[in-house]
Amino acid sequence: MALDLPFLWAAIIAFAVLAYVILDGFDLGVGILFPFFKQKHDRDVMMNSVAPVWDGNETWLVLGGGGLMAVFPLAYATILPALYMPLILMLLGLIFRGVAFEYRWRTKRGEFLWDIAFAGGSMVVAFMQGVALGALVQGIPVTGRAYAGGWWDWLTPFSIATGIALLIGYGLLGATWLVMKTTGELAARARRYALRAGIGTLAAMGVFSLWTPFLEPLYFERWFGWPTIVFSLLVPLLVLGCFAMLIHGLKTEHDSRPFIAALGLFVLGFAGIGISFYPYIVPASLTIWEAAAPEESLAFLIVGAVVLVPMILGYTAYAYWVFRGKVDPEEGYH
Repeated sequence: MALDLPFLWAAIIAFAVLAYVILDGFDLGVGILFPFFKQKHDRDVMMNSVAPVWDGNETWLVLGGGGLMAVFPLAYATILPALYMPLILMLLGLIFRGVAFEYRWRTKRGEFLWDIAFAGGSMVVAFMQGVALGALVQGIPVTGRAYAGGWWDWLTPFSIATGIALLIGYGLLGATWLVMKTTGELAARARRYALRAGIGTLAAMGVFSLWTPFLEPLYFERWFGWPTIVFSLLVPLLVLGCFAMLIHGLKTEHDSRPFIAALGLFVLGFAGIGISFYPYIVPASLTIWEAAAPEESLAFLIVGAVVLVPMILGYTAYAYWVFRGKVDPEEGYH
């Protein structure tokens, strides 16, 4: 049986996007929480908790975006014109927070400016990622294999709501990361923020679970048709299980359990989006087979992926292993 290369590549890109969301999500979450911690010492520890790994986390964004362009060029050419503004703002936010990681430690007088750049950049990135996701979920009009919408079609109540929801969700990841990596009063405050963000994330998942099926007939059929209705019935139970694990871990002051539970919520949400989309890469417009590059190109690129993806996984795992454990408040990466 011939290998289905478009499907395989869709799985690789989906994995890269998920890896980016859960890895870069927590360090964006640390930036989102930055304004709630006023003490310089706390902010230093927060940045040092993610400083060794933040840039490696963004490798997955490059892999996902580059893979989309190379493997699904028609989807890339359709999605980008629809989302130019949120994606440009997202990239600007990534630039500001990336520069802040280095420059904040080089100045005393201007430190507050880099604090703003780090926190503001993180918030802009998270919000714009949510907006872009919302715009993609609500549908991109395609006519003649090209984007047929306007400049501001991405800006809707649904996309704004998804932007706010992702801010809350990333805040949860950031708070549970701080619970796992810090000690003392900083960790105690992070637990309180994690509890609030966890409740907000659960509420947002409930709202969008009720809202999304009515955006497109495709989604309604997927969520309530057979056999995918089994998934629709199972996921709420798994979500409640992750939420119970989160609450129990916070109440018992367990270090890693809340972070694992938060990751579980994101994986379940991502799986729900995947079930809703499949087999479309541009919902209700282009399937993965319609948008794929020629088979020869996919076969050539898969050789590189077989080498590259394990390498990225390897050095990512090694970086987290080297910098495992609690952050020493008296020492830092910088």
